[in-house]
Amino acid sequence: MQTDEILTITELHEYLKIPKATLYYLAQNGDIPGAKVGRHWRFQKRDIDKWLESQYKDFSEGSYRK
Repeated sequence: MQTDEILTITELHEYLKIPKATLYYLAQNGDIPGAKVGRHWRFQKRDIDKWLESQYKDFSEGSYRK
């Protein structure tokens, strides 16, 4: 995967191994970086990687957010 790659919800599900329903919930609440294009969500892999890294940092610092 290239770092500037655009991911669909299915590709993001496969990449993060998180249920699609959880990803939809996170995206709709603005908890994960993404954009809704029409009825479809799209995610930039580089933004997802930054978000995931921040989740690790938050967890290790004891300030884990849901």
